[in-house]
Amino acid sequence: MPSDPTIARLLIRCPDQPGIVGTTAGFLHTHGANITSLDQHASDFEGGTFFMRLEFHTPHVDLPATGLVKAFDDFVAKRFEMEYRITYGGDRKKAVLFASSADHALLELLWRAERQQLDCEIACVISNHDKLRKAVEGFDVPFHYVANHRGRRRAAEEQMLALCAGADLLVLARYMQILSGDFVARFPNRIINIHHSFLPAFVGADPYRQAWERGVKIVGATAHYVTADLDQGPIIAQGVADISHRQNVEAMKRLGQSVERDTLANAVQWHLEDRVVVDGTKTVVFR
Repeated sequence: MPSDPTIARLLIRCPDQPGIVGTTAGFLHTHGANITSLDQHASDFEGGTFFMRLEFHTPHVDLPATGLVKAFDDFVAKRFEMEYRITYGGDRKKAVLFASSADHALLELLWRAERQQLDCEIACVISNHDKLRKAVEGFDVPFHYVANHRGRRRAAEEQMLALCAGADLLVLARYMQILSGDFVARFPNRIINIHHSFLPAFVGADPYRQAWERGVKIVGATAHYVTADLDQGPIIAQGVADISHRQNVEAMKRLGQSVERDTLANAVQWHLEDRVVVDGTKTVVFR
């Protein structure tokens, strides 16, 4: 559902110490905000890292958005050495989706966005195949075919960067091309990828057949932020489903794709709702 424009969200990461919650709540109260939701986590009893997500009601806040950030920075954030951000429900995020020839993860995102289950604007879909154009345009979303092969990697990325101008989030919905470190660096913790959870056990081509040949008993999917290290970024969401010896490779693949759809959509939704705080190689997700 679309975010309530009268709600703002505050995400915090800082060294743990007494007084963080009380000082933050007191500051917001002083400026007319009403806290409607609060969740917190400390990584250890002493000397750990503190994480917090809260939502507050804004109609009676006595400062404009920029003024509230400056005041919070001066009176709270600097004191507690906080990394933080404040976002507003009325500011819809802009997402660009990437895909290749597989459609299951992409169509799930487009379907949810059309039904306002993902609170974002889908600016466009970029693909290195032209196969999905008709399906994408059926959602009234622009489709861009960008050939991306060894002979034109740099040109392809320059073209894609132009299409991604102003984007808040990039989603690789089974986009089967590797993005360069320079490209990824432009969108830190703003590119989400999905892959089967057999990694690193079944790498390379046809992982489902490899898994079937080994008799695995689950299939799964992992959604994570993209970093320069391939498939090593902080994990946002994972999903699994049981399988049995009665299921062949194709049945396993269908079930795996179903898990991929839901896992990626969950990760995207949590990112859009500002529920994810990155902590080095890990994440804290306030669900």
